[in-house]
Amino acid sequence: MSVQIAVIDDWQDVARGVVDWSVLEAVGQVHFLHDYPADTATMIERLQGFEVICVMRERSTFDKALLQGLPRLKLLVTGGMRNAAIDIPAAKALGIQVCGTDSYKHAAPELTWALIMASTRNLVAEANSLRAGHWQVGLGGDLHGKTLGILGLGSIGQKVAQFAQVFGMRVIAWSENLTPERAAESGVTWVSKQALFEQSDILTVHLVLSDRSRGLVDAQALGWMKPGARLVNTARGPIVDEQALVQALESGRLAGAALDVYAEEPLPADHPLRRLPNVLATPHVGYVSEQNYRQFYSQMIEDIQAWTNGMPIRVLG
Repeated sequence: MSVQIAVIDDWQDVARGVVDWSVLEAVGQVHFLHDYPADTATMIERLQGFEVICVMRERSTFDKALLQGLPRLKLLVTGGMRNAAIDIPAAKALGIQVCGTDSYKHAAPELTWALIMASTRNLVAEANSLRAGHWQVGLGGDLHGKTLGILGLGSIGQKVAQFAQVFGMRVIAWSENLTPERAAESGVTWVSKQALFEQSDILTVHLVLSDRSRGLVDAQALGWMKPGARLVNTARGPIVDEQALVQALESGRLAGAALDVYAEEPLPADHPLRRLPNVLATPHVGYVSEQNYRQFYSQMIEDIQAWTNGMPIRVLG
């Protein structure tokens, strides 16, 4: 019998056209599902017929309860080599193989820089004004000579630092593991956590979500920031205390925020971040680029083929 394969979380209905799935016809039948995540019972009903499921990053949570409700599931393939939404020990215990893919390393830094520039120059308001038949409505900010603070100087943070240096910005960074020596290797100045928030004209978040980083950007940290500063987050929503950020933005304590990630995704329709005028908000598109999707999906196909041949690759956990 042919293997039933589900490609889920295809919210924009693009997975089918990014790569050639016909190579899997020898393995089984591929189905594309566009629904948003739902409660466990609905997810079980939706997915119980599949032996192989391809998931896009952390859109759907595969916890123990869901995995236990999918007795036919044998292979779970995720975009990326890290997915905190999958309970890998539970999958292992149930005999479900979990495999990942590489990712295109430029998509997130490029979006981060697009948000920094658009927010600083007030581009959305200006473009909307022109579209509405009006002309200039505000005064844009500047980057040259300003200070960019990077919270987490990993591979993405380092690329963002390079962009900032080209724009003539002073770049500072802090994270719990960062040393002055490692910062200096990237031409970046290490500072303390408090100094990072106090000195940054723009502060951009590039940490992995963990117990240590959850809620790290809290009311106290936001209170350290300059009144004219901007916060950028393309990492993970829960690193920032959303309620504290909304209060800082509503009160005018911060000049603005540019956000691609949220505590709850998709962002609830009535969320204040959807309506605040000093917020530039995008729907978690940091990794949603043609080249990244092509890499994700082509390697998902490779993972399925390798698993079918009894030689699984890019195994997680």
